[in-house]
Amino acid sequence: MKVGVYQTDPVLLDVKTNLATTIEKIEAAKAEGVDLVVFPELSLTGYFVRERYHEAALRMDSPEIRKLVGTTKGTAAVVGFIEESPAMNFYNSALVAVDGEILFAYRKLNLPNYGVFEERKIFSGGKHVRVFKLKGLTIAPFICNDLWHPSLPYLGVTQKADIFITMFNSSRGSMGNEFSNIESWNIINRFYSRVFGVYNLCANRVGCEVFEDLRSDTCKPTDSGFEAVDDNPFRFWGGSEIINPFGQAIITAALFDPDAIFADISRDIVRKKRILLPYLRNDDPYFTHRELGRILYGKHVPD
Repeated sequence: MKVGVYQTDPVLLDVKTNLATTIEKIEAAKAEGVDLVVFPELSLTGYFVRERYHEAALRMDSPEIRKLVGTTKGTAAVVGFIEESPAMNFYNSALVAVDGEILFAYRKLNLPNYGVFEERKIFSGGKHVRVFKLKGLTIAPFICNDLWHPSLPYLGVTQKADIFITMFNSSRGSMGNEFSNIESWNIINRFYSRVFGVYNLCANRVGCEVFEDLRSDTCKPTDSGFEAVDDNPFRFWGGSEIINPFGQAIITAALFDPDAIFADISRDIVRKKRILLPYLRNDDPYFTHRELGRILYGKHVPD
């Protein structure tokens, strides 16, 4: 299966422009025989939507979604957007479309509300870890902070996931100078692949977002390059990757610039890893379930 990750620079709150760019890239990927195309978190809207989030929201039956889904005829795509439910709740979601049909929208479960992040103020949280099948492989999508909660990837693996999709929006300085987001994501992306024996398609965005009340020249490149500005909390660093089941990068995208990366992945490599290093062979999700019942509800478990 041939997969691709597009590292984009969406225009904040401009769904029309971002949708046109996304469709153009899906069409280009189809022409190259790509079976699955992945975009970053909130790639149709930009990230710091703040109180204007509802202006960029799309329902699953909206004309924009129908147009996007139609473009996936002959391929598959996972695209970040703001989803408005029929009950008028709003979600940080990933649309999963295969061969011109909607499978589902994965809704981000763990919404950060610290540092420069304010997601819990505007979004509702998802309720499920979902998977889908493509070309004989089982795929589990996740969005950003979900990967910082190990129970969620584990729930993907208990559904026999062979591939993780990790969509995120990470800016280098969003957590201050004492904490490296680039280093942390490099560790996280490789960790899950190595421990669970899965491919990981990691899509981060690039670009810089500036609000009317946060005007600054620090988001503009300087003559000396990015060195002076790459710790800006509103500059996204990119570095998207495709990781193999041994925790090794097959290919890595550029830092700070839009890019596209592609790789051929194989179920045979997943099989090889799980034969050589069968970490999960004796994993018992029923044990996990019993222990959670004991911990959360004080249920007595017979010796």
